[in-house]
Amino acid sequence: MYFRKDEFYYCHDPVKKCKTGDIVLIQALPHKMTKLITHEIKDVVYPFGDITDPVTGKKVAKAQYREDIEKQAEIYGKLDSGFDYNKAPARGWQDGKKDFTSKPTYTKFHVFDEEDPYAV
Repeated sequence: MYFRKDEFYYCHDPVKKCKTGDIVLIQALPHKMTKLITHEIKDVVYPFGDITDPVTGKKVAKAQYREDIEKQAEIYGKLDSGFDYNKAPARGWQDGKKDFTSKPTYTKFHVFDEEDPYAV
């Protein structure tokens, strides 16, 4: 039987070099910063969305290397519906553009104004 064990570490990122989903290298701090923060981020090993095979150093898409996908496209012809990695926008291009934290997440339909003539 297999029991999954998850551990959570709260890390300090002083230069803000990592983003959500990155695989990072962490190191324990000599003294705790706070009750929760016990580690610091040393380096971003693999950025999210830009997967690199650690053995060969080649870029990977799903279960194939990107260069193999490009070779297949040259041999068999490229599909119009295929994704073009060269034309893809840079990672983080939506940072600061799609922030909806200041807006309400849902409308409370059961809460009415006191002066609303249509309220029950």
